[in-house]
Formats: sequence, structure tokens, C-alpha cells
Amino acid sequence: MKIKDRLNQLAPYQQGKQIQDIKKHYKLDRIVKLSSNENPYGFSPKIKEFLIDYVPAFDIYPDGYTRELRNELAKNLNVHEAEIIFGSGSEEIIQMICRTFLFPDVNTVMAAPTFPQYKHNAIIEGAEVREIATIDGYHDIDGMLAAIDENTNVVWLCSPNNPTGNSISKENFIQFMNACPEEVLVVLDEAYYEYVDPEKDIQAIEQVKQYNNLIVLRTFSKAYGLAGLRIGYGIANAAIITQLNLVRGPFNTTSIAQQIARIALNDKAFIKDTKVKNLEVKLAFQQFLDDIGWHYFPSETNFMLIATPESGTDMFDYLIQHGFIVRPGELLGIPNTIRLTLGLKEDMERLQELILNYH
Repeated sequence: MKIKDRLNQLAPYQQGKQIQDIKKHYKLDRIVKLSSNENPYGFSPKIKEFLIDYVPAFDIYPDGYTRELRNELAKNLNVHEAEIIFGSGSEEIIQMICRTFLFPDVNTVMAAPTFPQYKHNAIIEGAEVREIATIDGYHDIDGMLAAIDENTNVVWLCSPNNPTGNSISKENFIQFMNACPEEVLVVLDEAYYEYVDPEKDIQAIEQVKQYNNLIVLRTFSKAYGLAGLRIGYGIANAAIITQLNLVRGPFNTTSIAQQIARIALNDKAFIKDTKVKNLEVKLAFQQFLDDIGWHYFPSETNFMLIATPESGTDMFDYLIQHGFIVRPGELLGIPNTIRLTLGLKEDMERLQELILNYH
């Protein structure tokens, strides 16, 4: 069977070893997974209460309009219901954007390194990918603007950026939006928005009201702790949302994900607690890295990108033997680094011991 030639540029997503396999291989009792930026504090306790009496109707299709969650989110963000789109994680909305706005003979501009699914889906659609190297982990705003031409259809801004953790300042964002041609769609991916210092908040939802070519992506997978349910959303003007709905599957989010996301959205205390604990762990770990002289990128997220004395892959191999899974930078295009999720306080203290004992 024939496939698109451009797919030969890609490789299927390779999932890491499963926890049970790692336990068995290294004869370990416990594994600390710090590779996927999940919330180590779980999810809202109100969800656990809801599930006690929840009777699922798995035989019935979900609400394709996501009405109840849509209503809640519109009130929370003070936007119109027609300005919201939902996806199986924000990752599916990235796929929708590429399917709608990218095709052969157009190009798309993004940072490098950044979230790899922008490039992956752009290649599938046959668009030219223009990657602009980050500067100390930050988006090169001027370089990205210079890369835009009459054939540019989409620009991707990831703030905070994955895998570096850096955020774009509001000043730089406004500068970019004012200089970017109005016919170019700007995607602001805020998957880690809930972790950002309020003083560094771009106030992206307000910017959507100002710029008709902006879409903001957020997710319930990170701070809300619902990675396993796969639900995220995008906010843009109604015209953009209408275009994306042309390619969206009719039942692309599940009934249980919709219900639980509503509960998570309204538990502000859980998000506040998560953020406080994450910041405490981050500051302590940064101090530890400063003390031993290891470089790291400033992070506004629940993960850090850290320079290692030797190969990140070697560091990964060492840590996994001791029950800690991290992400080697070689897989992210940044040699001699590791990206690790900020975990529970006691796990991060054990990680410090392991790092001190590394060669």
C-alpha cells in the first residue's frame, strides 16, 4: 500500500518502558516517574467523591457540543460559548489547526526546541516548517517575525515553552502580535498556564479579544491532573472556531472526561495547593543545583531542563537503575541535558542524593 511520501520523514511515537517492566528489570519496588510532566499530587479530591456514585452510560455517545463544560468554561473565562473548542487534550486541537490551515505551498514558523507535535503535524500536512532557535531557552521573537512571509499561515508560540520551561513576557508577546500580519494565525500554547507567576501572565484570553488571528490552547492534563482523560480546549474568535469545527470529529471528547473536567475546573483550591507545593519544590531544587554548580533553564512550569556534566542519556540510564524516570535531552534535540518533572518533596530529596552520588 502507498502512503504519503512525507510520512517517511517521521517516526511513530515511541512510548517509554512501562513501570512494571522497569521494576522487574531492575528489581525495584517503587518507580518515580518524572518524565511526562504529570501532576504528582493527583487530581481534585472532589473528583474522587463524584466517582463514588457516578453511573457511567458507556453505551451512549457523548455530547458532541460539550455543552455543560462549555457553559462552565465560558463563565470562568468570560468568553462566548462560540469561542471555545474542545479536543482530546490540546494536542488534538494542534492536529485540527494543522489540518485546517496547513497544506503544501504554505509554511509554518516555530521555535526550536519546542513541543514536537507542531512540527510533526505540519509535516503530515505537507507544509514547510521554519524553525527558529531559542535564545537561552526563550523564543527569538525578532527571528520568528523575520521568518514570516506571504506564504506563512501559522506561527506557534509555546509559553511556557516545552522543553525549556521559559515563558514569553507580555511585552514581547504584544510586540509580536502587533508586528505579525493579521492573516497569519498565531497559536499560543499555554499547557502549563496554571503554574505561571501571576506577574508574568500574558492575560491571553483578553488578548484574544484584541487580536482576531490568535488562538490560545490550554489543557486539563497538567496542573488539573487529568492526563489520563485526554481533554483540552482552545479559545479564539468564533470565525476561527467555526473553521476548526469543520475538521473536528463529532464525538471527540468522552462523557466522563467532560463531567470530570467540570469538577476540576471549579476546584480552585486544588490548583492553588498544587501551585504552592510545586513552587516550594522548584525553589528548593534550584538551590540544590546552584550549590553543586549545575546549569538549569528558568522554569514557569512543573518541570525543569537541566544541563548534565555528561550525556543526558547516560544520566537517564543511571537514574532509571535507581527507580527515577526522566527525559534525556538527546530525545528533545538538546544534548547533555535532562528534563524532569518536579515531583513530591521526599522524592526530590532522594533525587538530590542520587545526583550527588553520580560519578
